[in-house]
Amino acid sequence: WGSDSLAGKTIAVQGVGHVGEHLVKLLAAEKAIIYVSDISEDNVRHVLSQYPAIHVGVDAIYDVKMDIYAPCAMGATVNTDTINRLSCSVIAGSANNQLLDENEHGLMLMKKGIIYAPDFLINAGGLINVFSELNGYDRRQALASTEKIYQFTLDILKKSIAENIPSQQAAKEVAEKRIEEAKKAKLNLNGHSV
Repeated sequence: WGSDSLAGKTIAVQGVGHVGEHLVKLLAAEKAIIYVSDISEDNVRHVLSQYPAIHVGVDAIYDVKMDIYAPCAMGATVNTDTINRLSCSVIAGSANNQLLDENEHGLMLMKKGIIYAPDFLINAGGLINVFSELNGYDRRQALASTEKIYQFTLDILKKSIAENIPSQQAAKEVAEKRIEEAKKAKLNLNGHSV
């Protein structure tokens, strides 16, 4: 949209547990228009008591006129039914396995012109932090690595556009290539030729 600001943008947050609530807090600070939905009435009541959000029903969240859909709870909420109902330009959330069928629904999103930020890509910060904890926690290093997710996401979206492939596919291709390169590097370090 030509700006880093989310002020005035409408974001529908599906799931307002721990992570979803934190997202709502950040969005409220940005002065976004926030719709929330959750299967837990307690979660909804809590969030509504803390932040300027609008509650909608669990199924009605997909019909909200929105700029961004942020699935933050259940997986597979991006499917044929919901894609046909969503009016957003972007899907970016913390839920795992957001696409019911990666191939079919990734392609549907691309054809509909909805930018999809693959879940395993934009949620990598948690894994980065765990990895850091296992290797002698260094908060500055963990945050520095997490900061790279933004550029990686842009690179994936550019690859998706350049190759006319769904962003999920672009992200998987890059991930698979990096895994293969890491395996080869490990073999080389152990004195084996590749």
